[in-house]
Amino acid sequence: MWRCISELEKAQAMKKASPPSSVLAIAAHPDDIEFMMAGTLILLKDAGWNVHYMNIANGSCGTESEAPAAIAALRRTEAISACRVIGAHFHESITNDLEVYHTRENVAQVLAVVRQVRPRILLLQSPSDYMEDHVNACRLGVTAAFCRGMCNADSAPPLPPITDDVTVYHALPYGLRDPLRRVIRPGLYVDIGSVLQTKRSMLAAHRSQKEWLDASQGQDSYLDTMERFARDAGRMSGVFAYAEGWRRRLHLGLSHADDDPLSEVLGDRCRTDPYYEESLRHSLSRSSSVGFDGNPMAPGE
Repeated sequence: MWRCISELEKAQAMKKASPPSSVLAIAAHPDDIEFMMAGTLILLKDAGWNVHYMNIANGSCGTESEAPAAIAALRRTEAISACRVIGAHFHESITNDLEVYHTRENVAQVLAVVRQVRPRILLLQSPSDYMEDHVNACRLGVTAAFCRGMCNADSAPPLPPITDDVTVYHALPYGLRDPLRRVIRPGLYVDIGSVLQTKRSMLAAHRSQKEWLDASQGQDSYLDTMERFARDAGRMSGVFAYAEGWRRRLHLGLSHADDDPLSEVLGDRCRTDPYYEESLRHSLSRSSSVGFDGNPMAPGE
C-alpha cells in the first residue's frame, strides 16, 4: 500500500515535474483503435508526443476457425505490427473477448498502465456504443483515470499514485451511431486527411480480420469501411475531407475545466463544433437541443 501524500507534496511534485507529453489510447479489441482513433494518434506522434496503445481484450473471439489461444496470439502479433507502423508503445491485453467487465481486478490492471504512462491525453471509446465490450472498456479507462491519484486505490502491479492532469476524449462510436440508431455529433473534429494512408496501413496490419472480411464481403471492405467512417465524419465537420470525431469528457476529477490539449497541440487541424458548444452552454434552458444520451444536436437534426 502506498502512503497518502499531502496536498503540499502534491503541489511540489507538480511544480518539479516537466509537463507530460504522452497520449494513451485504450479500446476493447485489436483494431478498434485503428478504426476510430489512429489518425489522431499519428498526428500527435508527428507533433512529438509519446504514443501508447492498449487493447483491453485479446481478440480471442475474432475468428470462425481458430482456437481461442491461437487467434489471441495472432491478433497480438498483428496489434504489435500496427504499433510499429507509427512507433507506438504496445501494452498487453488483460482479458479475453466478452470478458471486458468493470471489475476491481480489471480496473487495477488498467490503473497500472495509466500510472506508468502518465498520459496528458487519454483517448477512449464512446460511452455509448453498439457493443458492450466497447462500453465497458470505456468505463475501465474512465475509472482508472479518475482514481489515478488515490493512495488507497491499488493498481496491479502496484505503482504509486500520480497527480498529473489528464484530459479524456471519447471517440465516435463504431458506425457513428449509438445503439438506438441515433447519429452522434462530435464536439471536436480532427483533420486526418494527411495521415489517412498511414491509418489504413495500421488497420491493414490486422490481417486475420481483413482477410476474413475480404472473403465474406469483398476485397478491402474492412479498410473501405474505416475510410467511409472518416469521410462521413469529415462531412459532418463541414471543413475536412476526412476526420475523426471526439467528445471531451467533463473535467471533474481529471483536469482543469478549460483544458483542451488536443486542440492546443493540433491547432488548425482541429475544428470545434459550434452547435455542440452552444448546446453545452444552454443545456439547462434549451434542453430540446440535447439528445437522450446527452449528445447535442444541431438545429434541424
